[in-house]
Amino acid sequence: MSETTTGNREGVLSSLRARLATSLARDEVAAAALGLNARIRFSTDQGASDISAVDGVVTINVASGSPDVCISAPDSAWNSALEALPQPGFQSFTAWQIGNELFTVSGEPLIIAQARPFLEMLVENLRTHWPQPEGLTRRSFEGVVGRYHQVTGPSGIRIPIYTETAGHGRPLLCLHTAGADSRQYHGLMTDLALCESWKIVAFDMPFHGRSLPPPDWAGARYRLNQASYLNWCVAFIEQVLREPVVLVGCSMGAGIAMVLAADRPDLVSGLIALEAPLRPRGRRNPYLTHVAVHGGMHAAAYVRGLMAPSSPTRDRTVAAFIYSQGGPGIYDGDLMFYSDEFDGEEVARRINGKRTPTYFLTGRYDYSATVEDARRLAGWIEGSTVIEMSDLGHFPMVESPERFAFYFRPVLDALKASG
Repeated sequence: MSETTTGNREGVLSSLRARLATSLARDEVAAAALGLNARIRFSTDQGASDISAVDGVVTINVASGSPDVCISAPDSAWNSALEALPQPGFQSFTAWQIGNELFTVSGEPLIIAQARPFLEMLVENLRTHWPQPEGLTRRSFEGVVGRYHQVTGPSGIRIPIYTETAGHGRPLLCLHTAGADSRQYHGLMTDLALCESWKIVAFDMPFHGRSLPPPDWAGARYRLNQASYLNWCVAFIEQVLREPVVLVGCSMGAGIAMVLAADRPDLVSGLIALEAPLRPRGRRNPYLTHVAVHGGMHAAAYVRGLMAPSSPTRDRTVAAFIYSQGGPGIYDGDLMFYSDEFDGEEVARRINGKRTPTYFLTGRYDYSATVEDARRLAGWIEGSTVIEMSDLGHFPMVESPERFAFYFRPVLDALKASG
């Protein structure tokens, strides 16, 4: 081995140690470590560094003993991960673990789950934060109106469903992601230009946000399935909006929007599927609902890992905060539909693209529902369009509303022109 090569490798370890030390000094990283007890090793080709957390007090040390968690990768992978704008797969701890074969994450699964909130925040802060983009969009919350509608659900029980509405014109119904609520669409609802032509509506599914569980629920494990999810959406459209809608759904919401377009095309005048899944198996794990893991912190950590590194810190924080407020087991129960049941190919093959104009918008940093997934789905729907959002991740409408508008507005203009 040459002296130059050895120096470069030592440089990678030195750079990694310096970045870890800088990240650990940030308040948000320290807050994510509260109560954590673990030794976490970061291993390069030439050596390793340990981070030790004892009751939430974190220090960086020379590697010694046996770690609880080990994150190892070749120097080339660490160099990619430390870039100011890393490529997809290098942007977050969970991306390293799930979507990057160059990284190996080993250790006790329970401790990894307990450490995930800390590790996501630690890795996010290895790089310089991206500034909030200049606000080019005229926005106001004053036109957003929230209220409850009594909706009769699939079991025949009538319950109040919380709904937010903004604007006037053709109805644009927005369906939230697993474990979240209608606040994800505030970026659309506060866009004054969009509100001049569209009536933007979003509702919280039962068990989500400000919609309470049905009165006959006494605490049993929450499980969402395709049939009941479809029935709730149909009930809302038929009983509240009472006319066909352009559907905007993200992730789980994109999945059920596709089901609506396939099963009830009379209710859907256009389909915009954001981060549409094909068969996203493996998104669930036993620690999403576990007495030894903080559910809100763990869910929020997953969200942080799915977003683009260039999405502004403030917007990323809002996206994760919404998830931190979900009820116990709700995110996990939603994934029973999204990850375990939904089959995008089966649904896509039943959508009539001639009748229902269909658009797939997918962020390049999304390792859960990829751009390639979207292209495969579009291949089964005649006339459908795929738009790759190169600088966004799995939550485009909330992680960077300004950038998302760049891709989204032309789609609405095309739907408006087509009638």
